Amino acid sequence: MKEIKRRSLLKAIGLSAGAVLTGSLPTIASSVIEPTKSKDKKAVLTVAHITDVHIASGSQAPERFKECLKHIISKHKPDFFLNGGDSIMDASYDNVVRDQVTQQWGIWDDCTKIIEKYELHSCLGNHDMWWKAPAKTDEMYGKDYVVKRLKIPNRYYSFSKKNWHFIVLDSNNSKVSLDDEQYNWLEEDLKKLPAGTPTLLMSHYPILGTTQVLVGGGHSDCKKLKDLFYKHRDKVKICLSGHNHLSDDTSYNGVHYCCNGSMSGFWWGKGDNESAGPGYYLETPPGYAILKMYADGTVENEYHPHHF
Repeated sequence: MKEIKRRSLLKAIGLSAGAVLTGSLPTIASSVIEPTKSKDKKAVLTVAHITDVHIASGSQAPERFKECLKHIISKHKPDFFLNGGDSIMDASYDNVVRDQVTQQWGIWDDCTKIIEKYELHSCLGNHDMWWKAPAKTDEMYGKDYVVKRLKIPNRYYSFSKKNWHFIVLDSNNSKVSLDDEQYNWLEEDLKKLPAGTPTLLMSHYPILGTTQVLVGGGHSDCKKLKDLFYKHRDKVKICLSGHNHLSDDTSYNGVHYCCNGSMSGFWWGKGDNESAGPGYYLETPPGYAILKMYADGTVENEYHPHHF
C-alpha cells in the first residue's frame, strides 16, 4: 500500500512539478564509519554519490541539475561519481510511450556532458525501465536498454579503485531482492577479495535502515544479505542507496547503511513540508553525498543539501 501511494504521488507530480528552489539549506552532519583520526590523514578517494535525479524537461530540472553538477566539481573535486538510479523521471508507468522515454534519456545525456571527463558508475532504478514496450524483443524494453543508456557493463558489476572495491547491485527483481544468479555472483565476488579489502556496495533500494519504516521500499532479502556481510565483516564497510528520497545513516554489525536523499528532492517540486524548507520530502532536502575514503578502510559520508 505504501508503494502504491508513493507511485501515485510521483505520477501526480509527473513532468510538471512546480517551484524552483531558492535560498540556502542547512548542512546535514557527516557520519564517520569506524572513526579514527581521519583529520590527520589524506583521503585516497573523494567520491560523489548522486541518486534519484528523476530528470525531465519541467521545473527547470535540467538547468538545476547541471548547476549542481558544476557545484560538485568546483567545490569537492571528486575522483568519480556514483549514480544510484532513477536517473530519469519515469519510464515504468503503463501510459508512457516511446517518445517520452527517448526524450528523458536525451535530457540525461545532455546534462551529464557536464561530467563527461569523470567516470560515472550507475545502477538501475525502478523508474528507469520501459516495461510497456510493444514487445520484449523491442530494443528499448527492460533492463538491457537502460544498461546501454547508462554506459555500464552489466545490470550488476564491480570494480576497484585505490585499494577500495566497489560493488553495484540490481535490486529491481521479485520482491525487491537479488535474484539467485546475482546473489551467487556477489557471494563469489566478496569471497575472492583479499582479506581486509575495504568494500562499498551501492543499490537503488535500501538494504537496511530507518527510511523503510517510514515509507517502505527496502530489500526483502535484507537478512540474507546481512548474514553475507557479517561473514565478510573485514571487508564490507558501507552500503549506499537511494529510492526513498530520505537521508538516513544506520549502523549494524559494523556496516553503515546510508540512504543519501535525492537530487530531485520532492521530484523537483516545491515540497511537502513548508516548515522544513523548499523541495523537502518529509524532513529531507534535495541534495547529494560526498564520501571521503581512506586507505585503512575508514570512510566519511556527508549529505549536502542543494538549492539550485
